[in-house]
Amino acid sequence: MKILVCISNVPDTTTKITFTNDNTQFNTAGVTFIVNPYDEIALSRAIELCAGGKGTVTVINVGESATEPTIRKALAIGADDAVRIDAAPRDAYFTAFQIAEYAKEGDFDIILTGRESIDYNGAQVAAMVGGFLDIPSISIIKKLDYDGTTATLEREIEGGKEVVTVTGKFVASCAEGVAVPTIPTMRGIMSARSKPLVVVAAQPIEEVIKVVQFETPPARGTVKLIPAEEAANLISLLHTEAKVI
Repeated sequence: MKILVCISNVPDTTTKITFTNDNTQFNTAGVTFIVNPYDEIALSRAIELCAGGKGTVTVINVGESATEPTIRKALAIGADDAVRIDAAPRDAYFTAFQIAEYAKEGDFDIILTGRESIDYNGAQVAAMVGGFLDIPSISIIKKLDYDGTTATLEREIEGGKEVVTVTGKFVASCAEGVAVPTIPTMRGIMSARSKPLVVVAAQPIEEVIKVVQFETPPARGTVKLIPAEEAANLISLLHTEAKVI
């Protein structure tokens, strides 16, 4: 069994977000980058499925050389080898295409991603990879079991749960519950230094998305406290000022 896990290089959740070049580019100065937390869940489940010599786990990242520390962390967690597509991930379409092009040559049984990246929250890459490869794609799964030929996946739907079975190759995006993220051990960190990390040139593809401008949310206003006995006033303010009713 061969599993490909897609990982994103994302800003730490405590990062203060700013933009440069007339608000068209994310400002990376002084930013600490980490493995996307949802991708860590996917990676941990892949490692569990391949434990005991049942298979191999390859991580793939679309990014420039600055993402290699993040890739090495994924190797320290337990991936067997890694691939970096040497290009800036300009949008989800571009990223998914690069992953799919590599996956075509790698003959992977399963491709896993996180449900979304915590920077753009687009939740698009997994479905696009499935589309490019013409294989099933199951979004936001909460459970994954695999017997070597058939996968059983569980996902939440409105009012309940949905259980899906897939035979053959497939893509799935993982959410909380699929696995507990693995913390790298000292042994894993040391071994990660010698694990293979292959750099592959990006494949050409037309640019279909262009960033016009980023905007930060407006600053929060001051809190207005209304005494409990003035419920009528509260309702009036919710209607006239907050305009939520």
